[in-house]
Amino acid sequence: MTARLVVVTGAAGVLGRAVCAELLNAGHVVAGIDLAPFADPALALSLSAIDLTDAASVADAFARIEALGALHGLVNVAGGFRWETITEGDVESWDFLYRINLRTALNAVRAALPLLGTGGSIVNVGAAGAIKAGAGMGAYAASKSGVARLTESLAEELKDAGIRVNAVLPSIIDTPVNRADMPNAEFDRWVSPAALAGVIGFLLSDAAAPITGALIPVTGRV
Repeated sequence: MTARLVVVTGAAGVLGRAVCAELLNAGHVVAGIDLAPFADPALALSLSAIDLTDAASVADAFARIEALGALHGLVNVAGGFRWETITEGDVESWDFLYRINLRTALNAVRAALPLLGTGGSIVNVGAAGAIKAGAGMGAYAASKSGVARLTESLAEELKDAGIRVNAVLPSIIDTPVNRADMPNAEFDRWVSPAALAGVIGFLLSDAAAPITGALIPVTGRV
């Protein structure tokens, strides 16, 4: 495979690191962005202290990435989760999750688009809970539903430009935080970060060239 430049947001997190590793193993050149401090010598660029909710901060980051060459792909991993019931939760959680799950993806997309050419690919990380939300999932599912609609709408806007836009919809990802929060769960039923990263890598590849506007459930055995 010809080396291609791919940007990964949320690169310091568990899934972000797995995605970076998957792409590096596939021969890609990878630039990582995160608010948290991190430095990965395997990456072409590690940009920390980037507020992805702030359009100007994201634009500055992509201006630095542009110096690495033509951009082939963007993976929007950055985001977060809160479990709160609607009746007892904080209304501010809805704004918070909108900002970190949807606004971050929107800002990254808008900054990346001028650098993406024909054959480029965007993969967003949504959530299976956006299809049917359970108790305590209202604010989170609403924000991830926004990611799904962003994906579908952008895919329609860009299909004639030859840029593909898809999303993965994971169930519970097997992370240390999730294991700590649900210690009695059957972890082997969850989706491993590496497995999810593999699906993302496929969506960025030429083998997925006919696929755009897809919301792909990656739910393991949950």
